[in-house]
Amino acid sequence: MLHRIREAWASYYERHTAVAQFIMFFLLSNGVTVLQLFLMPAFRAVFDATSLVDANFQVLPVGSNVDGSQFYVFDYPAGALPEGGGGLAYFLAVEITLGIAQVINFFLQRNVTFRSNSSIGKAALWYVIAYIVITVVAAAAQGFYKAPIYRLLITTWNWGGTGETIADVVTMIINSAISFWVFFPIFRVIFKRTPESAPTPVEGAGTPASE
Repeated sequence: MLHRIREAWASYYERHTAVAQFIMFFLLSNGVTVLQLFLMPAFRAVFDATSLVDANFQVLPVGSNVDGSQFYVFDYPAGALPEGGGGLAYFLAVEITLGIAQVINFFLQRNVTFRSNSSIGKAALWYVIAYIVITVVAAAAQGFYKAPIYRLLITTWNWGGTGETIADVVTMIINSAISFWVFFPIFRVIFKRTPESAPTPVEGAGTPASE
């Protein structure tokens, strides 16, 4: 049964490569997202128990918020959420989670989804560049939705610790969604599969010897 499924998938992959790649990319990305949903609260629990939660981390100031305050691309003011921004503890929990997930995602997508045989070094370089860009974009987007989500679930709805965990999940899903729609076209470029050339026949091989 399993063998037949593999054969059917291999046939479909060859006939509808782009669609098959998107399906596999979707499945693997969601699997990695589930992993992040477990890692994020775990890392937060570890770092929130340290003094890092009181360490301010606000870098790359650009423009202003609606209320006139400074807008930071990486905006993690000191103090526990929702009054503070989680400080350096929250930043590390997010970035370590994303880093682990993206390393796993890199190898899964390269080997399973795109079946790439191109240079892994070049692909890794472009992947890191894309990851940095997406991290900056996702961090900037968090400046608009992170605080309202945590405030709503923890304070307004009075869900306390449960609300904070749910807010962790929501923010991680948003981050994953941003990565999903940006990475797929990038992967199609950096994870190339070139046809393997047939071995060149040796001159004279296979010809009958002259009598």
